[in-house]
Amino acid sequence: MTGNAVLPRQRPGVASKLSRSTGSIGLDALAWIAALALATLGRYEFSASAVDWQGLAAVTLSMIGAQFVAGTVTGLYTGRTRFASFEQTGVLAAVACLLGGGLLLGLLLLPGVRPVPLSASVAGTALFLVTALGIRYAVRMSQEHRGILRHPRDHRALVFGAGEGGFAAAKALLQDPESDVLPVAFLDDDPRTWGLRHLGCHVVGGREQVAEAAARYGADMLVFAMPSAPRSEVSAIARHARAAGLGVRILPRMAKYLESEVGIGHIRPLSFPDFLGRDEVDIDLDAIAGYLEGRRVMVTGAGGSIGSELCATIARFSPSELIKLDRDENALHRLQLRLEGRALLDADSLVVADIRDADAIDHVMDLYRPDVVFHAAALKHVTFLERFPDEAAKTNVIGTLNVLSAAVEAGVRRFINVSTDKAADPVNVLGLTKRIGEALTHGVCASTPTVGISVRFGNVLGSQGSVITTLRRQIIQGGPLTITDPEVSRYFMTIEEAVQLVVDAGAFGQTGEIMVLDMGEPVRIVDLARELIAEIAPGMDIPIEYTGLRPGEKLHEVLVGEGERLLRRPHEMISCYAAPLLSPRAVEALDGASNGQFRRRLQHLAEANGVVTPLRRRPPTVTVPVPTEVRRTS
Repeated sequence: MTGNAVLPRQRPGVASKLSRSTGSIGLDALAWIAALALATLGRYEFSASAVDWQGLAAVTLSMIGAQFVAGTVTGLYTGRTRFASFEQTGVLAAVACLLGGGLLLGLLLLPGVRPVPLSASVAGTALFLVTALGIRYAVRMSQEHRGILRHPRDHRALVFGAGEGGFAAAKALLQDPESDVLPVAFLDDDPRTWGLRHLGCHVVGGREQVAEAAARYGADMLVFAMPSAPRSEVSAIARHARAAGLGVRILPRMAKYLESEVGIGHIRPLSFPDFLGRDEVDIDLDAIAGYLEGRRVMVTGAGGSIGSELCATIARFSPSELIKLDRDENALHRLQLRLEGRALLDADSLVVADIRDADAIDHVMDLYRPDVVFHAAALKHVTFLERFPDEAAKTNVIGTLNVLSAAVEAGVRRFINVSTDKAADPVNVLGLTKRIGEALTHGVCASTPTVGISVRFGNVLGSQGSVITTLRRQIIQGGPLTITDPEVSRYFMTIEEAVQLVVDAGAFGQTGEIMVLDMGEPVRIVDLARELIAEIAPGMDIPIEYTGLRPGEKLHEVLVGEGERLLRRPHEMISCYAAPLLSPRAVEALDGASNGQFRRRLQHLAEANGVVTPLRRRPPTVTVPVPTEVRRTS
């Protein structure tokens, strides 16, 4: 053993636990003395001369001894139950009933004169229970009050939610010595809760009373503690709190702490996903991901935002092998470190290859022969791809065709192509290439055993290069925040939702289908920016500059294009649309194109093969000078 080794901490024995419980034993002993004496005196109309004091003393000592034995056996005095908790109340009640019943039976069987009346045994047991519980409640309230005084708090909080979630959150905030928040009042939209009292705090109204309650109680924070509430409620209450100048924290969904008691670690600052105004898609991955267990699964673009999250999710379902393919060795290095806690890059499952290289992809597919392929490799930045359409075509069209062809040749069972909402009525190179990729997925797999599906979704929160990441960095730097237009809007989803949708598509999608998530209402980017300012830099003046739409950008995205045919709705939040069919031979038209010709050839290829309707030319973007907005969030 080395000198720095740490010995395992010894678990305290029964004797140690008993020593810490002498206070409880003493309190219960006093409770039995007082209860039996009072019950006996009451039976004799408080005539002390009528009481058999020796007999009463013998009975009382017997009950104290029995209480000690029963309390030790049931864990009442060995730390198995928390002092004055609901659980301890149940144990104490059971012990009291058991001992009271035993006393009553013993008195009935005792020959001769009874030391105490039968009625005194029943009344004494009831009085003992009331007294013991009352003492415990008083001691605990005193301890909690002293604890609050010993640990002054930096914040005074209104707790929104007068149900179990609110009670648990307030209790955690009160009792944890690390807490910097003191709950001072509850709020709830249910009028039936108004006037109730929890943990010394009253329920003083609903969302309309946030500002009034904050002023009345000197609160500077609101803790939203309704874990089952939809996001629309979270967003609405947070707006009321922000309007009253309050910071906002939230107790997240119950699933995050079902296995443990609520603690202050569960209460976190509000983040932007809480403002999306809709519930996360809730898919039972364990039920639908059986097709991954024991299978060989390949993910292209494995080092990217979606690809790496796919790998992390797929790994949970015990595939026989998870092949992670990317052309970026640094991305694979980060991925292995995330998944395995090591990054030696020596695993056979890590593959450096470029999907543009058909021979390399053929070799990889033939070598690993995966059962399932998730194709997430792509170029995705609109502005770059407008400038370099040849690069977009080589990766998003020709690269996708390379992976598809190799997958079919290798006998892949299911091929899931990751697409984007920009493929719906595309007006830029990115959308055009991804729309062609959807059509190729159908065309290549249509007459083969391989099931080919495309999955379409909007912007992913927290992905590399996303608007959220950019705005956060600009806020931290003090601004300005650059936004194209005051009215520009986008659909958003969390990266976990995106991956759930992709995995779900692999389970029940069919060849020729494009699966689209119901993403709720689009979010204006300027509203998103203001929420982020309030979250990251409350009270600061952060300027917002409008730069005008760039070539290829839409003011508003759509999830489904004009004329796309709905096939079915396998889930309440997922719709399946018919994908166009494009023969791989049609892509040969791109061979030999120069950089200046790629955009025109892509458009002709898509229109001539019915992949898109003829593009309605948008008039050139005219950038109208818009005054810089200075948004004060205080």
